[in-house]
Amino acid sequence: MEDKITIIEGPPPTFEAVADSWVLGLNESPNMADIVMTRLRTFNGAALVERCYNAWHNQQPIHLEFRTSEGLQHEASIVAARYVEVDEGQMLLLWIRLSDENTELEIDYDDDIGDEGE
Repeated sequence: MEDKITIIEGPPPTFEAVADSWVLGLNESPNMADIVMTRLRTFNGAALVERCYNAWHNQQPIHLEFRTSEGLQHEASIVAARYVEVDEGQMLLLWIRLSDENTELEIDYDDDIGDEGE
């Protein structure tokens, strides 16, 4: 059975690009993916990190379940987790693997390319 952490209330999570070199080791997979980080406020950060640890210790995946800005249900694989205390309470830091199929890529074609010889 796959375990998951579900965002029940609030807006969809925002994902930040990660430039730390240690993150490269998390991306070992036969599928191309981007590792991103999200920050979530929580009341039980230690318990959520413990759930992640237990899943990984048992060689099981754990996912973040959330709604997209379009309201669609989505899941992404959690590859690292940490919680920290901040002034507002506990903050859960999750590093997520977003596969290419889940990542929107925008390509801008320049109309001037190829017009030089015409």
